[in-house]
Amino acid sequence: MTRVELRYGAATDVGLVRAANEDAYLAQPPVFVVADGMGGHDGGDVASGIVVEEFARIGDDRLDTVAAARCVIDALVASQKRIGEFSAEHRAQGSPQWYSGTTVVVALLVAEGADAAWLVVNLGDSRAYRLSGEELSQVTVDHSVVQELIDAGELDPEDAPLHPDRHVVTRALGGPEEVAPDFFLVPLGGAERLLLCSDGVNGMLDDERIGVILREAPDPGVAADRLVAAAIEVGGRDNATAVVVDVVGWAP
Repeated sequence: MTRVELRYGAATDVGLVRAANEDAYLAQPPVFVVADGMGGHDGGDVASGIVVEEFARIGDDRLDTVAAARCVIDALVASQKRIGEFSAEHRAQGSPQWYSGTTVVVALLVAEGADAAWLVVNLGDSRAYRLSGEELSQVTVDHSVVQELIDAGELDPEDAPLHPDRHVVTRALGGPEEVAPDFFLVPLGGAERLLLCSDGVNGMLDDERIGVILREAPDPGVAADRLVAAAIEVGGRDNATAVVVDVVGWAP
C-alpha cells in the first residue's frame, strides 16, 4: 500500500452579512469535508454539523475505492435521516415551514490498487478544486439551477455570479427525497493541492483569483486563511469556508 504524507489547513468566517455561520468543516485524515448549511440559524448549522459528525466516524484506515464509496454513502444516508428527523421535530412543535438542509463536498484518501487517490464526492454547490503544477481546475460540478442553465447553453458562465437564482441548489441533504451524489476519482499526481470550499468563497472569488492565492501561499493553512479573508474583503455576502490539503509525498 502507498504511504502518503499530507499537510492541510482550514479556515471559516461568518462573513459580513449573515448572523450565524452555518458552514462546517472536517479536516481529519483521511477524510476532509465542507458542508454549507441551509435553513437559517439553528437549522443550517445543525444540518452541516450532523454531516461533519457522521463523516468523522470514518476511521483512519486507508480504504479501497469500493469500501470508501460505501462509507461515504452510509454517512450521507445517516446524515439525511438525522436531518429529516430534526426538521420533523420542529414542524411537529408548531413550525410547519421549518427546513434544515446542507450541501456537502468530501475528499477521502483511498487505496486505488497499489497506489493512492482522492475519492471526491459532492451534493450541491460546495466545490472541490485541484491544483496541479500551475493549473487550477474544478473537480466537482455544481448541482444548481445556474449550472443547469450553463449546461443548456442558456447562460454565459461569466454571468452566473449575477444571476438571481445563483444560490438555488438542485441537490442537497435534508430534502423530502434521497438524492444521489456525484463521485470523482482523482489521482494524487494530478492534485498536488486540493481545495474544498463553500460557495461563500467561490461565489465571491473567480477561479483566477482562487488560483493566484493557492499558487502564492506555500502553507495550506495560510492558503485557507487567505482565501476566506479575500472573500470577506470583497463583500463577504455569505459564510466562507476553505479546506486546503497538500500531498507532499507518497511512496510504496
